[in-house]
Amino acid sequence: MTAKQAQAGLRASVQIREIDPWSTLKLSSIISLVLFLVWMIAVGMLYLVLDFMNVWERLNSAFTDMLNEGATGEIISASQIFGWAAAIGFINMILLTALLTLASFIYNLTADLVGGVEVTLADRD
Repeated sequence: MTAKQAQAGLRASVQIREIDPWSTLKLSSIISLVLFLVWMIAVGMLYLVLDFMNVWERLNSAFTDMLNEGATGEIISASQIFGWAAAIGFINMILLTALLTLASFIYNLTADLVGGVEVTLADRD
């Protein structure tokens, strides 16, 4: 090895020819679960802020006045909001996992045609 090569550091050029769909499924499932938890925490925090500002009480009274004047009860409740948020989050979790796994299959098919992605690895300076 010459002095010039030692100063430049070690470099290797490799191609990513295949992504394992099973590994993609496992990793995307974990990422989807974490994003679901972040989503539910964000909905909870937003609900608390809007509850502190009495938005839900005002909306419920406005809907009660407009729709049926004699009825009492909440039209918008915490269980409805968290139920819908959980349903939307679960659907997103399933879709993200499925789409990322499908993307690994598509990558594997196209990598056979074009040779994959070339990545250059190098030592840190």
